[in-house]
Amino acid sequence: MKLLIIFSSIFGLLIGGCQHNPSQRTAPDAIQVQTDGLFEKLVAVRRDIHQHPEVAGHESRTAATISAHLSAIGLEVQAGQYGHSVIGILRGGHPGKTVAWRAELDALPGDFRDPALFRSQNPGVHHACGHDVHIAIALGIAEVLAKQRDSLHGTVVFVFQPEEETFKGAKALMDRGIFSSITPDEIYGLHVAPLPVGQIVVRADEMYAYARRVSIRLKNELSKVDIVQLTKNLNSELSRSRTGAKPWQLQDISDPAIGLTSPSNAFQDYLIMDATFDARTENGDLVLDFNLYETTASQLGGIISRVERVIDASGHKRQLVSVSYVQENPTVLNNAALTRFAIRTLQRSRSVGAVRPTVGQVPFFNDDFAYFQQKIPGVYFFLGGSNAGKGLIAMNHAPDFQVDEESIRVGVSSFSSLLVARLGTPGQAEQEPPADGAISIALFDAHTYHRKSHRE
Repeated sequence: MKLLIIFSSIFGLLIGGCQHNPSQRTAPDAIQVQTDGLFEKLVAVRRDIHQHPEVAGHESRTAATISAHLSAIGLEVQAGQYGHSVIGILRGGHPGKTVAWRAELDALPGDFRDPALFRSQNPGVHHACGHDVHIAIALGIAEVLAKQRDSLHGTVVFVFQPEEETFKGAKALMDRGIFSSITPDEIYGLHVAPLPVGQIVVRADEMYAYARRVSIRLKNELSKVDIVQLTKNLNSELSRSRTGAKPWQLQDISDPAIGLTSPSNAFQDYLIMDATFDARTENGDLVLDFNLYETTASQLGGIISRVERVIDASGHKRQLVSVSYVQENPTVLNNAALTRFAIRTLQRSRSVGAVRPTVGQVPFFNDDFAYFQQKIPGVYFFLGGSNAGKGLIAMNHAPDFQVDEESIRVGVSSFSSLLVARLGTPGQAEQEPPADGAISIALFDAHTYHRKSHRE
């Protein structure tokens, strides 16, 4: 969901501890071999879905493709609990916890340039956000773990969610009681990002800035000059950022000096606003709507009163009818203990430098995975999909979006190993790993530098 310049580094994997007794241990090498054996098959699945994209609410072909693959590898399949959702249940050979993995089904409407040879055959619809890659990775994890089912302690629930792009699918599934018969103890998911291929980034707590849409209603007595000046005043009085920082410039996310991997990065402690306001007349009133992005949750409660004070100071108190939030989507909030466990597991990778510490929150974007996390502790990752050497830039929601398909291999092997680690001997996987100091990991969402309509 966002932006970066690219380097190159492929993430190899895995873990060695936190598993069963030696006779039942799933070796990292075995997972890698199984992943390699599935790779071409998964690439073919991804390309098929890429050629036949479906927008939110219409993912019937995509759902049927997923159901067929899950059934073929012996998973229990439940379809249609909401929209075109598909649930695959893998029961291990031993009792234990239940973990869930989420992937999304929908593509984007729009005429994005698609340079792939396997470009979309559905005019006006394109997988320019990488959900086709997410599906391939989830199916790969399911197949790798199915080969290990006899040694797994617990159950894995694979959630293939519709309608992420409209921010409806996850909430609807939770409202429909998707987990009423089998409740996960924890949930995981990822998003492909314009990071170097194979790089995995994550951090505890907020992954994004908090997004709010504000609506100001005024008596329709302001001139165009008054409106322009008022919006300038609001931006000037509300916005903040660290000295010299420009968190609205997403192209800086990869900058080694001020990007997210820098301890002094520009993406900390800010409130920024969209450059333009949406103005309209409604029932004789002037309505001004705008989006703002705030990194600190405790600041959100005072924003409406601050807007009112700016309007008053601008000389328009008499014209003010109301100020309110009209959209308050939750933000992705990673469980700290599970994030530490995941970091330690992924840091056992053979690839040096694949995981980098950082602080900061990405503005402008979000993911409805947050609705799962409201009820179930979980972790949401970003997986690099760009390869500058091949001219592949995984800049989501952007023209010429392309993903290096090696990210599928990395995702399957890495996260298969993480889930195996979580399904260790009962009592073992539940133990929180000892802290290594203040560790957090580089984060970057993967949706786009263009605004999503449902996040505005």
